[in-house]
Amino acid sequence: MAKIENGRQSVDTRSIRTISSSHIDDESSLGSDSEINGFTDRQTDKYGFIGGAQQCAQLGAQDVPPEVLRQREVKWLDMLSHWDKWIMKRFNKVRLRCQKGIPPALRGRTWLYLSGGKVKKEQNQGKFQELDNQPGDPKWVDVIEKDLHRQFPFHEMFVARGGHGQQDLFRVLKAYTLYRPEEGYCQAQAPIAAVLLMHMPAEDAFWVLVQICEKYLPGYYSPGLEAIQLDGEILFALLRRISPVAYRHLEKHKIDPILYMTEWFMCAFSRTLPWASVLRVWDMFLCDGVKIIFRVGLVLLKCMLGSREKLKACQGQYETMELLRAIEPRYMQEGFLVREILEIPVTARDLEREHHSQLKRWKKNRGELNFKSPPRMHGTRIIMLAEPPRRQDLQQNPTILVEASQPALLKKSKEEQKSKKRSVKKSKPIEEIPNPYSLPSDNSSRPSEPARPLPESSEAAEAVPNTKSDLLQQQQALTDAPPAKESPLQQSTQSLSSTEQDTYL
Repeated sequence: MAKIENGRQSVDTRSIRTISSSHIDDESSLGSDSEINGFTDRQTDKYGFIGGAQQCAQLGAQDVPPEVLRQREVKWLDMLSHWDKWIMKRFNKVRLRCQKGIPPALRGRTWLYLSGGKVKKEQNQGKFQELDNQPGDPKWVDVIEKDLHRQFPFHEMFVARGGHGQQDLFRVLKAYTLYRPEEGYCQAQAPIAAVLLMHMPAEDAFWVLVQICEKYLPGYYSPGLEAIQLDGEILFALLRRISPVAYRHLEKHKIDPILYMTEWFMCAFSRTLPWASVLRVWDMFLCDGVKIIFRVGLVLLKCMLGSREKLKACQGQYETMELLRAIEPRYMQEGFLVREILEIPVTARDLEREHHSQLKRWKKNRGELNFKSPPRMHGTRIIMLAEPPRRQDLQQNPTILVEASQPALLKKSKEEQKSKKRSVKKSKPIEEIPNPYSLPSDNSSRPSEPARPLPESSEAAEAVPNTKSDLLQQQQALTDAPPAKESPLQQSTQSLSSTEQDTYL
């Protein structure tokens, strides 16, 4: 039955599955079948956007060459197969690879591992299905349904009213209200869940959302939003050290941090930055924790308000807020933003020290917090240390298995390896592909080396596998294990179609 809201007609429904595409309001007009058909002539970008501000411009897009991307995928497959060892013993290497950008094909599975959602999921088998089958609290169900069409309306996954994207988004958000009834639902959770659903199935997205709400941004989505207000004061205090000019300007015009940083932080910049930058920020955020979100905010404030020339155009509170609502595209561009984030000298220790200081000030001026949130975890390594996983929790479970028996497969692979080695001697040497988008820490200024064949060692991961024999040959080089053991690469090739890394992109 229709009802009037804000002078416009909208549809009152009890379930997302009952929404009819013939009933649409002004904010969800993209959901009708006729208008979806109208989008067929418009090109979808590589991230799935049909239009809107976050659609990727083909010109100027920083695409990593396929050869470099394949090399990175091989390295990430090895890391995911020995995840606990890499995080505990070689975490700096994991961090560096996250800063360079996670390969798109493995981003969903990697986010699940980085956040600790993989372990949480394995330790709570069947929990999501149990929550999904429950009807949910009607007050939260109604609010969630009204928000579904507002999440990335120009993305092909969420453009249709009642489509699979909106249905999965409803399931994830409803399940969280049942999982944490004391918190319920907050509107800022919807874009977070939507970003996750673009890269992974609903169950995986649910557990990553749980980890973000409980470990990375605890208290952000609780009633009263006290945690986000506290972090606003922390951001303002850090700005005094990073950009005194911007700090004095905001203080002079009495612009409270909550006015400009709420959507930035609560949505993890998913509704602010170009999509390529959103993904790079999330790669680093899920690796290193909330300090990345603080750094992005400091970069934007410094770039927009950090010089006297820029401040001449905003002499009051209104002009300043308008300036912060329209960040210049050059400051949000992927390459520039990542470099600036890495150069901002803000550490997890700085955040904890400032958090303690601002919490004391809060209690002095406002009293005790009404909602006691759990302590914040600064990245994947701290999460793993706090809750050490079992070996079976990190195992990859392929849904497509090779029918051939293992001894026969190994015997065949040995013959293929021998023939491959004979052919390699006659073939031309393979060039090692340099990284054209290196980070500031990379030694990109060194002269290029002449082409040379790759040695049969751990560096063989740089080669691009084309056949099954290539994968088997590389997996022996990467693991240095006897042929009887199954390698991470062999496991990964068997699970490339598994639900753990299915993507809607």
